[in-house]
Amino acid sequence: MQISLLYVSRSVGPQTTTVTESILKTAHAHNKAHGITGVLCQGQGLFLQLLEGERSKVNRLFGRIMADSRHKDVELLHFEEIRQRRFGAWSMAHVELSALDPMIQLQHPEFDPYSASGPVMMAQLSELLRAGLPISPP
Repeated sequence: MQISLLYVSRSVGPQTTTVTESILKTAHAHNKAHGITGVLCQGQGLFLQLLEGERSKVNRLFGRIMADSRHKDVELLHFEEIRQRRFGAWSMAHVELSALDPMIQLQHPEFDPYSASGPVMMAQLSELLRAGLPISPP
Protein backbone atom coordinates (compact mmCIF):
# COMPACT_ATOMS: atom_id res chain seq x y z
CA MET A 1 0.00 0.00 0.00
CA GLN A 2 1.36 3.42 -1.03
CA ILE A 3 0.82 6.42 1.24
CA SER A 4 1.47 10.13 1.36
CA LEU A 5 2.46 11.79 4.64
CA LEU A 6 2.79 15.55 5.20
CA TYR A 7 4.31 17.04 8.34
CA VAL A 8 5.56 20.37 9.62
CA SER A 9 8.25 21.17 12.18
CA ARG A 10 10.24 24.11 13.52
CA SER A 11 13.99 24.38 13.15
CA VAL A 12 15.93 24.21 16.42
CA GLY A 13 18.77 26.38 15.10
CA PRO A 14 19.47 28.50 12.05
CA GLN A 15 18.52 26.95 8.73
CA THR A 16 21.96 27.19 7.18
CA THR A 17 23.02 25.88 3.79
CA THR A 18 25.19 23.31 5.58
CA VAL A 19 22.23 21.94 7.57
CA THR A 20 19.98 21.88 4.51
CA GLU A 21 22.62 20.15 2.36
CA SER A 22 23.16 17.55 5.08
CA ILE A 23 19.43 16.83 5.32
CA LEU A 24 19.04 16.59 1.54
CA LYS A 25 22.13 14.39 1.07
CA THR A 26 20.94 11.93 3.71
CA ALA A 27 17.35 11.99 2.42
CA HIS A 28 18.41 11.46 -1.18
CA ALA A 29 20.49 8.35 -0.37
CA HIS A 30 18.04 6.85 2.13
CA ASN A 31 14.91 7.55 0.11
CA LYS A 32 16.34 6.23 -3.14
CA ALA A 33 17.33 2.98 -1.42
CA HIS A 34 13.87 2.58 0.15
CA GLY A 35 11.64 3.73 -2.70
CA ILE A 36 10.52 6.90 -0.92
CA THR A 37 9.88 10.11 -2.84
CA GLY A 38 8.83 13.58 -1.82
CA VAL A 39 9.62 17.23 -1.33
CA LEU A 40 11.12 19.32 1.48
CA CYS A 41 10.04 22.93 1.78
CA GLN A 42 12.32 24.75 4.18
CA GLY A 43 12.69 28.33 5.35
CA GLN A 44 11.34 30.95 7.73
CA GLY A 45 12.22 28.60 10.59
CA LEU A 46 9.95 25.84 9.26
CA PHE A 47 10.28 22.47 7.59
CA LEU A 48 7.28 21.28 5.58
CA GLN A 49 7.87 17.84 4.11
CA LEU A 50 5.80 15.41 2.10
CA LEU A 51 6.88 11.76 1.92
CA GLU A 52 5.46 9.10 -0.41
CA GLY A 53 6.03 5.39 -0.59
CA GLU A 54 5.22 2.04 0.97
CA ARG A 55 3.38 2.60 4.26
CA SER A 56 5.77 0.69 6.52
CA LYS A 57 8.86 2.39 5.04
CA VAL A 58 7.39 5.88 5.26
CA ASN A 59 6.24 5.22 8.84
CA ARG A 60 9.74 4.06 9.84
CA LEU A 61 11.27 7.15 8.25
CA PHE A 62 8.76 9.43 9.97
CA GLY A 63 9.74 7.86 13.30
CA ARG A 64 13.38 8.74 12.60
CA ILE A 65 12.39 12.25 11.57
CA MET A 66 10.43 12.78 14.79
CA ALA A 67 13.54 11.87 16.80
CA ASP A 68 15.85 14.18 14.81
CA SER A 69 17.29 16.88 17.09
CA ARG A 70 17.58 19.47 14.30
CA HIS A 71 13.90 20.30 14.65
CA LYS A 72 11.04 20.37 17.17
CA ASP A 73 7.25 20.63 17.26
CA VAL A 74 6.85 17.90 14.64
CA GLU A 75 3.17 17.59 13.70
CA LEU A 76 1.52 15.27 11.24
CA LEU A 77 -0.69 17.40 8.98
CA HIS A 78 -2.01 14.92 6.44
CA PHE A 79 -1.88 11.17 5.81
CA GLU A 80 -3.60 9.34 2.98
CA GLU A 81 -3.46 6.22 0.85
CA ILE A 82 -2.50 7.03 -2.73
CA ARG A 83 -2.74 5.25 -6.05
CA GLN A 84 -0.15 7.43 -7.73
CA ARG A 85 2.72 9.52 -6.40
CA ARG A 86 2.62 13.28 -6.86
CA PHE A 87 6.39 13.65 -6.56
CA GLY A 88 7.65 10.37 -7.99
CA ALA A 89 10.45 12.04 -9.95
CA TRP A 90 12.31 13.17 -6.82
CA SER A 91 13.87 11.11 -4.04
CA MET A 92 13.73 14.46 -2.23
CA ALA A 93 13.10 17.73 -4.02
CA HIS A 94 13.79 20.98 -2.21
CA VAL A 95 11.92 24.27 -2.22
CA GLU A 96 13.32 27.27 -0.35
CA LEU A 97 10.36 28.94 1.39
CA SER A 98 12.13 32.20 2.20
CA ALA A 99 12.95 32.78 -1.48
CA LEU A 100 9.33 32.24 -2.51
CA ASP A 101 7.62 34.36 0.15
CA PRO A 102 4.65 32.03 0.73
CA MET A 103 2.39 34.81 2.01
CA ILE A 104 2.52 36.40 -1.45
CA GLN A 105 2.76 33.25 -3.56
CA LEU A 106 -0.07 31.51 -1.76
CA GLN A 107 -2.20 34.66 -1.51
CA HIS A 108 -2.86 34.08 2.17
CA PRO A 109 -2.64 36.79 4.85
CA GLU A 110 -0.38 34.52 6.88
CA PHE A 111 1.40 31.24 6.38
CA ASP A 112 0.81 29.03 9.41
CA PRO A 113 0.85 25.31 8.67
CA TYR A 114 0.21 24.55 12.36
CA SER A 115 -3.28 26.02 12.24
CA ALA A 116 -4.30 24.91 8.73
CA SER A 117 -6.10 21.67 7.88
CA GLY A 118 -4.28 18.84 6.11
CA PRO A 119 -6.12 19.29 2.79
CA VAL A 120 -5.43 23.04 2.85
CA MET A 121 -1.72 22.40 3.42
CA MET A 122 -1.67 19.84 0.60
CA ALA A 123 -3.14 22.50 -1.70
CA GLN A 124 -0.62 25.08 -0.47
CA LEU A 125 2.23 22.63 -1.09
CA SER A 126 1.02 22.19 -4.66
CA GLU A 127 0.96 25.99 -5.05
CA LEU A 128 4.50 26.25 -3.67
CA LEU A 129 5.72 23.73 -6.22
CA ARG A 130 3.95 25.52 -9.06
CA ALA A 131 5.37 28.89 -7.98
CA GLY A 132 8.89 27.70 -7.18
CA LEU A 133 11.57 25.64 -8.78
CA PRO A 134 12.08 22.33 -7.00
CA ILE A 135 15.75 21.47 -6.76
CA SER A 136 16.99 17.91 -6.42
CA PRO A 137 20.22 17.39 -4.49
CA PRO A 138 23.35 16.45 -6.47
